[in-house]
Formats: sequence, C-alpha cells, structure tokens
Amino acid sequence: MLRPRTAILIRPPDAAPLVAALLPHLTQPTATRFVTRIAAAILTTGRRTVANLLRTLGDLAPGHDASYTRVLSTARWPGFRLGGTLTRLPLNHFLPDGAVHLVGDDAIDGHPGRTVSGKGRHRDPARPSHSYTAWRSGHKWVVLAVRVKSPFATRRWALPVLIDLYRTPEVRWAEGRRHRTPAQVMSRLVRATLLQVPDRRFVFAGDSSSGTHEVTRFGHRHRERLTLVRKCHPDVTLFAPPPPDTGTGRPRVKGAACPNPAKRRRPRSGPASAWPGTAAAPASSEP
Repeated sequence: MLRPRTAILIRPPDAAPLVAALLPHLTQPTATRFVTRIAAAILTTGRRTVANLLRTLGDLAPGHDASYTRVLSTARWPGFRLGGTLTRLPLNHFLPDGAVHLVGDDAIDGHPGRTVSGKGRHRDPARPSHSYTAWRSGHKWVVLAVRVKSPFATRRWALPVLIDLYRTPEVRWAEGRRHRTPAQVMSRLVRATLLQVPDRRFVFAGDSSSGTHEVTRFGHRHRERLTLVRKCHPDVTLFAPPPPDTGTGRPRVKGAACPNPAKRRRPRSGPASAWPGTAAAPASSEP
C-alpha cells in the first residue's frame, strides 16, 4: 500500500533524547521511518510486528509498507557508532560518574531454513543433560550490555548496546574470512566500547565462554581502564605472568604459582586476605 509522502511525522516527547542521539547517524529516509516505527511501537498493543505497527498508524506513516521492513534488513547502519551512542545515552542519564559495569552473554536464535545467511549448528546450553547434548540450527548472537540502575526498578537492568553474529568455521571459510571464537567476538565488542567511551573505567563480567586465556590477555592489555570478573572453581590453579625472556633456553609460559581462591578467601571474622600485589581490604561487619 502506497501512502502519501506528506503525512504528519509523529515525534513522541518521551523518545526525544533517543531520537536526537540516533538521527545524526541515519540518512533522511531511514530516519523518517525509524521515528515513525518508534511512535507506532509506543501506541501499538499486542505484538509489535511491522504490519501491526503500520495498521496502528494508518495514513500517518508515509511511503510504502515494504520500506519499513527494509529499515532493519537492507538499510545501512553504522553499527559501532550507533553502539557508542547507545552506550553513552544511558550512562549520561543513569550513571554520570564512576565505573561502568558491562555484562556479556550469547544467545541462540533458531532459524532452520536452508537459505538463512550466517546460520550454523550450535550447542543449546538450556536443554542438554549429562547424557544428552542438544543442538540448534540458527544464529548465535554475542551480546554486550550495560548494567544501569533505573529509578523505577529495584534491580539493575542490562541494556544491550552492541551485538555481533558468531559464525562457525565452516561459514567463515565459505565467506573467505578468518574465524573468530565467541571469546574473540566479545573482546572485539568490549574494545569498541573502550574506544567509543574513552573517559570512563569499565568492569566486565561474562559467562564461561568469556573466561578464556585470550580474554584474560585482552583484559591485561587494557588493565588501566578495564577490570575482568569471572566465576571460577575454588581450587583453580593460578600462576603469575611469566618473567621476561633472558634469551637462554626456552621462554617460560608461566610464572610463580599463586594461592587459589579457596586459600585466600575471607574468614568469618577479621581482615580479608590480600591477593599478591594488592592491599588488604578492610574487614566487613556484615555476616
């Protein structure tokens, strides 16, 4: 259905900060349809599909119906610049100072079609058991989110700001590109955030797929602005960085052994034990 191009463009006041931050990165036709879809999403009840959004606005949505579907399918979006804008926007409103807490995870979206671009066969972490491994065919998205405290919620919210598609080695080889693991994709997203917001410190917490040696080396390279937090076993074996190579013999890959968390954990009373190279934390009165 073709609608008149002179239809009224609705700009909801509640979405004005978001629209003002994103419009400089979009072309005029894409910006017009993007703002129209935001207005329709606020007014629509039920499922917010493109067809339902256009049905709500009626003649207020200019252009052809297909042009609103192409906003997210064929329109060119500067992903990293938009991700930097989406990162700074909640920080300026909810966390103007202090360290920024980032969380990372991956999600599998099932698309079993034969002509789906970028799909692969991925292990589904939600359905397998000790004796059964579940697999899903579709897309595996690596997501980086910012944790913010909203005034109308008691718990912190994780707002997604950057997302990238993980491609299997077979898909990468078919595309003629170098394969990246999920940990490498996550490190790439965190690095983009560090570049987009150069005046803040970050604390990143990820799942087990982000707790690799490669992510640890990435965090060590950016240790002035980035702190990594990862869940590990109490009896994990830890080593200090290797000493500099003296040129004699084979270079060492590990340094001296460090105490594991089970030996360095805080006692029920008294001061906390300090890790090597850090100061002891004050004792807490909480149980």
